[in-house]
Amino acid sequence: MSKAIYKPVVNKKNAIKLRGWDLAFMIIVCVVLALFFFIELYPMFFIVIASFSDPLAVANGQALFWPVRPTLDGYKYVLSYTVIWLGYANTFFYTIVGTAVNLAVTLPCGYALSRRDLKGKRFFMVLFMFTMYFSGGLVPGYLNIKQFGLIDSRWVLIIPGAMSVYNMIVCRTFFASTIPWELHEAARIDGASDFRTFARIVLPLSAPIIVVMILYYGVGHWNEYFNAMIYLKSRSKFPLQSFLREILIKGEMYKEEIAKGMLDGEAIQDMLKQLDTINMIKYCIIIIATAPMLAVYPWLQKYFAKGVMIGSVKG
Repeated sequence: MSKAIYKPVVNKKNAIKLRGWDLAFMIIVCVVLALFFFIELYPMFFIVIASFSDPLAVANGQALFWPVRPTLDGYKYVLSYTVIWLGYANTFFYTIVGTAVNLAVTLPCGYALSRRDLKGKRFFMVLFMFTMYFSGGLVPGYLNIKQFGLIDSRWVLIIPGAMSVYNMIVCRTFFASTIPWELHEAARIDGASDFRTFARIVLPLSAPIIVVMILYYGVGHWNEYFNAMIYLKSRSKFPLQSFLREILIKGEMYKEEIAKGMLDGEAIQDMLKQLDTINMIKYCIIIIATAPMLAVYPWLQKYFAKGVMIGSVKG
């Protein structure tokens, strides 16, 4: 038997045809959106072509839309630069362990505050909200960290920021608006404890918000450099972003020294070579530093979009 082929019937009378001002408006909208798309995409595109271009061509503004005198020397230098891989390993540790600690603290806290039967819920929320707007400041915070013995410790980048109040509120909103209260009542009737209800019922139904928290916290740990600059002293514990910052600062310092014109010819030539090396590898390091986040996000984008909409709209 031959299979029938069904074709959609298009009613030409009801088809929308843009004419006059409507067509002009749509053209303007498409042009504006294309312009915004180019503005958003071009910085990343420029970093990619600059990482493959000759550093002198990049410094002179010749590499704008395609690589000029393509070379892989920057990536070869980065691959042989052991300090970069040390920062990479530290960043992976801070991101994986830190995100795990964040989830272990944020999810139970958000779940507890979403329960209708929690006594003093408003009081606890006021305490949490207070910390969002007021803090002790940098110096008291440093003294507090010092008293806990966390100075120059890896845990100083994990424990003090174990929970974000904003992320906890998003989790609480998700649990309160998405998990039916009847499930909690049914679990209690069956004899399940609060912890068992959270582990066996709530968490399996909360994949979207868990992915959102992983991305929020993971990106925060991956880009961390400020607290490392303040609390860490040993270079063996620096994250990748701290080494990238050092390279960028060195480049600016060399430019300032050359601009002053107080050095002799040999010193200037040596500094120019070092500046060329810095300009050659800084774009490569940016690509290497952002590649893991760019690779992970497409796999989690579906859950991420769903979790953000549920956690923010249904307040």
